[in-house]
Amino acid sequence: MTTPAPTFGVALSASTDPTHTANYVDAVIDLAREAVDLGLGSAWFGQRFDYDAAALAGFVGREVPGLCVGTSAIPIVARHPLLVSSQAQTAQAATGGRFRLGLALGAQAFVEGPFGVPYDRPIARLREFLTALRPALTSGGTEFSGDLITATNPAGMTTALPGADPPVPVLVAALGPQALAVSGELADGILPFLAGPRALENVAVPTVTAAASAAGRPAPQVVALVAAIVTSDPDAVRERAAATMGFYDAVPSYQRIVAAEGAERAADLVLIGDEDTVAAGLRRYRDAGATEIVATQTDLDGPESRARTWRLLGELAKD
Repeated sequence: MTTPAPTFGVALSASTDPTHTANYVDAVIDLAREAVDLGLGSAWFGQRFDYDAAALAGFVGREVPGLCVGTSAIPIVARHPLLVSSQAQTAQAATGGRFRLGLALGAQAFVEGPFGVPYDRPIARLREFLTALRPALTSGGTEFSGDLITATNPAGMTTALPGADPPVPVLVAALGPQALAVSGELADGILPFLAGPRALENVAVPTVTAAASAAGRPAPQVVALVAAIVTSDPDAVRERAAATMGFYDAVPSYQRIVAAEGAERAADLVLIGDEDTVAAGLRRYRDAGATEIVATQTDLDGPESRARTWRLLGELAKD
């Protein structure tokens, strides 16, 4: 049975300060239980260098029944589609079908330096990765040989995992027109971050939807990751947002999508204010074509503001 897609979720992360967190996985599971108790439908995990996002999503989804989980997102450079398929299907089986695989091209600075591999031909790599990955997830095997990726089942071995049903949905953190077109053709949806309502409505949604239609695929999921904080001190939070999100202002793909919204920097797209202000901002994303909204950076103003933000999301989910 396919689990219905939720309408509101949250990007989850816990403190890594060892004086507050003895076990990171346990801490995240506690947060996930709090989120689902407040009515949130999904929890998402970014790929980092200290934990594995697919594994963490699987643990959380197994421990917290009813919560959909996903990765937001695993960079494909320096990873192989057969191994990613194994990770994704393990998480799908562990969660009883409540896992979604989010993939990304990744930022060049986080690919070439740590992994020592060139960040070359990213759109071609995305196309080849998805082409090799999909049959591994859906038909038990893949036979693909491209310019950048080769993926072939060893003789007599299958990629199908009992219990990994339904086939894992694949979403791509696509922002540019080429990545959106490939995602519409070969994936199940997109995970745009820092794409505001105008950019969603005018660029992302029509591009990915047209590509999916041309490929004879269903209407894509549009899971918009939106930085949102309900707070009583919006000025202070704006300063923190500017300090913590400055990295994105130096990444060309984010620069372009922020400019498409008519904004100058990533921090300008953060929804900050009281419940009515943030709710109105989130509704604009739904009106622009988002099928699901995942709030990020909700801990930017501490636990009290995070709790207020999650309560609001839970109330919106009920509506």
